[in-house]
Amino acid sequence: MITGVIFDIKRYTLHDGPGIRVSVHLKGCPLSCWWCHNPESQSFAPQLLFRPERCIRCGYCVPVCPARAISEKIETDELLCCISGECADVCPAGAREICGRHVTVSRVMDILLKERIFFDQSGGGVTLSGGEPLCQAGFVLPLLEECKKNDMPTAVDTSGFAGWDVIEATLPLTDLYLYDIKHMDPELHRKYTGADNGMILANLARLGEAGARINVRIPFVPGVNTDERNLRNTGEFVSRLKGVETVSLLPYHTAAEGKHRRWEMEFKLRGVYPPTSHSLAAAAGVIEKYGVKTVIGG
Repeated sequence: MITGVIFDIKRYTLHDGPGIRVSVHLKGCPLSCWWCHNPESQSFAPQLLFRPERCIRCGYCVPVCPARAISEKIETDELLCCISGECADVCPAGAREICGRHVTVSRVMDILLKERIFFDQSGGGVTLSGGEPLCQAGFVLPLLEECKKNDMPTAVDTSGFAGWDVIEATLPLTDLYLYDIKHMDPELHRKYTGADNGMILANLARLGEAGARINVRIPFVPGVNTDERNLRNTGEFVSRLKGVETVSLLPYHTAAEGKHRRWEMEFKLRGVYPPTSHSLAAAAGVIEKYGVKTVIGG
């Protein structure tokens, strides 16, 4: 049976493509963006999240752990922990949570089919997101195939950091790509995401040439990619592409900081605040000068 690792399935989403959608979030990402609002998605493996401030020290987790990784002091030995999930299941305070689970294509389809009425009524569909969904091509491609067999509109939310062979395989199965451009400068892209943008931009151009429908999405992060030079370079580049229907500016928000702290991950954007409505409107105006329809938000 074909399985993948997901960390969430969000129902009734309105910002991951047209209409009412179900977004399947796959775990694992090759990038490490400073502003990532789903840092729990970066690791490819299921993880145990422990919130000590919630723990009431009831001890229910100790005897159920199959690996005996939890001591009487309610401390977890990470080397022993097998991420079984039993401790999270019995925790009455929600102090323990497993992020990421193995699922089959058929199990995800069971969930999607129950939501189909909302797709039909709203012009929505299924969005595969992440993490980076294309990193689990062996799971994503069969899932997309099943969606198409059931006449479900599909979208793939991607950073584009994947081999072209993988992206090409999704073309007959994907109705819309939500494609990130995080920065046009390769060195600054590497600084803020951990990887060069050459393959990302090349794949985006090839997608357009292949006839794909594309919504370019820009995470709009003050002090990172909001300067006029980068906006002009983005507008000029996108204006030359085929298939791009809109550019969406996605305002940075500070929820990412709390998530990084919860997962004990370094957060590098402390003191950065969400952009103002004025700065967003001005940025949209810069890009639109290149003849590209630009919207604020998803």
